[in-house]
Amino acid sequence: MKITVIYTYPNDSGYNHAVLEAVQRGFANNTHNHDVTLLDLYKENFDPVLRFDENHRRRDLAQDPETARYRQLITDSDLLVFIFPIWWAGMPALLKGFIDRIFVSGFAYKYKGLLPQGLLKGKKAWLITTHDTPKLFVNLFQQDYEKVLQRQVLKQMSGITTIKHHQLSFMRKSSLEKRAKFLKKIEEFARSL
Repeated sequence: MKITVIYTYPNDSGYNHAVLEAVQRGFANNTHNHDVTLLDLYKENFDPVLRFDENHRRRDLAQDPETARYRQLITDSDLLVFIFPIWWAGMPALLKGFIDRIFVSGFAYKYKGLLPQGLLKGKKAWLITTHDTPKLFVNLFQQDYEKVLQRQVLKQMSGITTIKHHQLSFMRKSSLEKRAKFLKKIEEFARSL
């Protein structure tokens, strides 16, 4: 299976980097010999700014040579793994900009009448997120946490099915034991794929 890990976190000594390492260990110890590509949006210095002008028309974004490599990675992948923290009730701006520039009309979806038709059907996604909000508060009041990416971007617009969403809630009050248990869980899930 071809896998692309889309990692969006700027600190190599932070917990989200430990999450990335656990996922990589799990895939490395998997008996299926997956072909895994890491796409670290910060290290890539990915430009998240979407531009429209006479030289950059929205209808041409699916052929933009500047983003061709990223579209090819997604095209070639069977599984997309998203690793990121929830900031301000949503994904980091860099990841949002990546979606704005890569998951474009003519590549990720097209309109058939009033509704979008996903062009990336058959692909799977695994979401791994962390945040500082207590889980109960998220469930009652924060409706956006992973839902925009999972439901609107991936499923509705692109046709990608999310197979699993792992999230570690209330990071600032989580114990070392809870964090270690979460890392073990995601490493085992990666090993099982």
